[in-house]
Amino acid sequence: MPAINSVKIYVENGYYHIYNRGIDKREIFIDHKDYMVLLSLLKRYLVPWENSKVRPRYRIDLHEKIQLISYCLMPNHFHLMMKQFTKDAITEFMRALTNSYVLYFNSRYERIGPLFQGRYKAVLIEKESYFLHLTRYIHTNPLDLGFTRSDLAKYRYSSYGEFIGERKTEWIHFGEILDYFKSKQKMSEQDILSYQSFVEDSIGDSKEILETLSID
Repeated sequence: MPAINSVKIYVENGYYHIYNRGIDKREIFIDHKDYMVLLSLLKRYLVPWENSKVRPRYRIDLHEKIQLISYCLMPNHFHLMMKQFTKDAITEFMRALTNSYVLYFNSRYERIGPLFQGRYKAVLIEKESYFLHLTRYIHTNPLDLGFTRSDLAKYRYSSYGEFIGERKTEWIHFGEILDYFKSKQKMSEQDILSYQSFVEDSIGDSKEILETLSID
């Protein structure tokens, strides 16, 4: 029987929770450089060529086909929330992203063979509750590393800083999430604080809402 979420349903204009972990639960990010390489690869495939100083190794231009909404990179796994506008965008993107990173990782650490635990998992987000709470779940992953909720903004390898206005990154598209927290008027600082409160002050665990989540 296929592993949970290994059978993927791809649709146009679909939102997805994408995740994977290291083979045998091994670390896939050893130090700061590893995290930064993966982040640079995300940028490479999400920013238009004309705005990038580096041409992609894989000659694909995906910025009009796909958007990254949120992410978190953890020592032995990663989470991405993405929207694809064509049925094959995520497949192209993940192939390019993981192949490039594995080539880098194996070269740096003088190893061969697979790095990830099989193919990535992709969950089609169909429920509004999943859509809203997924970013909270993703952004609270560093709690497992000993961070407190009030310290989450200090974790450098997630998109939480963009969501609460501490960083600006052109290839993170968080507007649809923050729309849930703003009034009909122009988004204000208070709207951002409302999302921050949703993440840091909420009682309970988003895992209870994301019933289909599993990286086992």
